[in-house]
Amino acid sequence: MANRSFDLVVIGGGPGGYVAALRAAQLGLRTALVEREHLGGICLNWGCIPTKSLLHTADTLRRIRHAGDLGLKVGAPEIDFAAVMRRSRQVADRLGRGVTQLLKKAGVEVLAGHATLAPGGGVEVSAGDGGVQHLQATHRLLATGARPRALPSLPFDGQRVWHYRDALSAPALPRSLLVIGAGAIGAEFASFYATLGTQVTLVEALPQVLPGCDADVSGFVRKAFEGDGIGVHTDTTVAGGRVDADGVHVVLQPRGGPPHSVHAERVLVAIGLVGNTERLGLEHTRVRVEHGHVVADGWGATAEPGVLAIGDLVGAPMLAHKASHQAMACVERVAGLHAGAPEPQPLVPACVYSHPPCAGVGLTEDAARQRGHTLRVGRFALQGNGKAVAIGEPAGFVKTVFDAASGALLGAHLVGPEATELIHGFTLAGTLEATEAELIETVFPHPTLSEAMHESVLAAFGRALHS
Repeated sequence: MANRSFDLVVIGGGPGGYVAALRAAQLGLRTALVEREHLGGICLNWGCIPTKSLLHTADTLRRIRHAGDLGLKVGAPEIDFAAVMRRSRQVADRLGRGVTQLLKKAGVEVLAGHATLAPGGGVEVSAGDGGVQHLQATHRLLATGARPRALPSLPFDGQRVWHYRDALSAPALPRSLLVIGAGAIGAEFASFYATLGTQVTLVEALPQVLPGCDADVSGFVRKAFEGDGIGVHTDTTVAGGRVDADGVHVVLQPRGGPPHSVHAERVLVAIGLVGNTERLGLEHTRVRVEHGHVVADGWGATAEPGVLAIGDLVGAPMLAHKASHQAMACVERVAGLHAGAPEPQPLVPACVYSHPPCAGVGLTEDAARQRGHTLRVGRFALQGNGKAVAIGEPAGFVKTVFDAASGALLGAHLVGPEATELIHGFTLAGTLEATEAELIETVFPHPTLSEAMHESVLAAFGRALHS
């Protein structure tokens, strides 16, 4: 069929791609979006959203089990695992339909199929039925995301050796689960399955769980995991493994110690992600790929004129909200709203929705010291917060890291109830370049968990009131 021309063709319909298409349509650009599987991408369909549905179930189960602490008498809860999984899929499906309607309302043309870059600004879209559509675009935006990184000794098989999709669609609750990789994905699934009764072992090659988190937060989470019955092994790699009829035998190699074997009914490999750079036609362009990711600047521009890239495809941090932010900046640049050099990397908060949940933004204490800052560090335990005590969740703390000379907020780290809902306050403060002076003068409502944020700032400057 004849070429059809667009101002922008977006390849990939995840939180980067569909947001880019919506913003482009708002700005009057004739826009098409190509998605080979599900609108909303991994985040909506097989990541952020369905996992939060599962974790909400786990949180509710935990609260029911502790209802007696609140003076409520309830019977022992029963778990309908199939219904838990079914609800997770229903949540994802509902939001996926919402994305479809948003794109339709905005006037974005959506095409189902696999897109490949073609010479001269072309895009070829191959459909499942063998048909091919040829598009022409002034700008082509790659937002193809990333996929799970495999472990050579334990390749994914969908039965015994899982990646996150398998963990989100398990037909039955496993008796035992070995989770390899204690980043956000591994920690969240370890927390979910352990709460439902699976015997979980968590293995991490680096010295701490949640390697990207502040060390104090990581240490707190580890103790909580162990208190929930999760076996935690850090500084430990996988030396080998084999699948048999009963499960998976894995040889673990601790740093400086003898190897030992563990057996689990299922293994979840969560050792990171690699960008989806294959089969995009990049070999016919000047686009550079390094370490599995497309190289792009802060505006999303690659080495090939007219080819842009955003989101997980361009590397860490691999977070949906980062992809959406990049999408808007990239498209606004295309539309002429921005000029000049790329803006500095924005503050991007990171959240982990395990039990306990945690969140952070900016530099960890160790990273700030390594950069040569002289620090003021404030820490406030939630056991001194009235709201935390009232709701029966006083475990956790808020930690703030300031530059001692300027008072600049360098980082903030929370662990405990609603940490993921509170972190935006520190993100906003950092984006506005607030110092301790503005934060100390800010009025926080009482009684709220947010008061612990204020107390942490006060503590950094020797003014804590409730600790």
